[in-house]
Amino acid sequence: MINNQTKTNGFMLSLVSLGFNTFAGLISGIIFLIIIYHLYYNHVKREDKITVVLCSHIYLTILIYSSMLISMNVRSILGDLYNQSFDSSWCIFSGYLAIVMLGMLYMTFVNQAFYRLIRIVYSQNRWFQSLKLYMILPFIEIIIIICILLCVLIPLNAVIYLQNNSFCYVTFTNIPGILWAAFVAYVCPFCCLLFIYLHITRFIHQQGNIQTLIIKQRQARDLLVIRRILIIVSLLLILGIPGMTLIFMFIITGEEHPLLYRITFFPISVSQMGLSVALIFSIPQLKNIILNLRIIRIVTPVNQVVRGTVQMRTITGTQ
Repeated sequence: MINNQTKTNGFMLSLVSLGFNTFAGLISGIIFLIIIYHLYYNHVKREDKITVVLCSHIYLTILIYSSMLISMNVRSILGDLYNQSFDSSWCIFSGYLAIVMLGMLYMTFVNQAFYRLIRIVYSQNRWFQSLKLYMILPFIEIIIIICILLCVLIPLNAVIYLQNNSFCYVTFTNIPGILWAAFVAYVCPFCCLLFIYLHITRFIHQQGNIQTLIIKQRQARDLLVIRRILIIVSLLLILGIPGMTLIFMFIITGEEHPLLYRITFFPISVSQMGLSVALIFSIPQLKNIILNLRIIRIVTPVNQVVRGTVQMRTITGTQ
């Protein structure tokens, strides 16, 4: 039985997480629409299109995942206040979809890392630098890799309705289910990210003495961007430590903390909010798009004033 203090703490965790997820959803939605606008009106350089498209995938995934977390937060709050139950087949499906979208969030970063690997290390391979490939790649991953691999959770009955939290998710009491979900959605993509970026970094350092000045400057910029992205990925790893610690404590002691799930999702909500902002400053192409939008807003009124001045001079001259 959960005491009143634990219920209050759980309610506050859900409320603060709701604020973080709402902020992440709004920022991601705005940035995603800005990217689509620039791509539709062909305001993006040809050599930057793949990078910008990959950014749009990341922000769309953050938007969807944040929306799902908002739904879970709202259900938790309503459950705490009014003891409402949301146990249904849709709830089970949404719990399965939440772990799928978490895996897709990491896979979007893997796709970005893979493109950098091809562009820097295997630049002669043009087929893997095709825009169409990276536009359809997320759909292939979500159908073949994520959904098929995570279908194992269905026969394991790993996704259930969590009475104390009022939403559905992979239960930590199902050890095979939670370990498999963590491996597919979190551990495997993170290991791929780490391997790719370490390989790129090693390649750049090995090629440092035999490249021309222009290539060296480009590689230095790539290395700076990679370091920034690695900081973001490392932040995601660190923010997942509280939840992973509680999981291992449960495996060892057999005692489940009543706020285990809410504590697990809280750092994820923080990382969603931070990620939606940090990416703008970590990826030069994305930063340029945002800056260009600001420049357009500043230049447009100035052009209107100049145009009005010219018209007044023309009228005066005619008179």
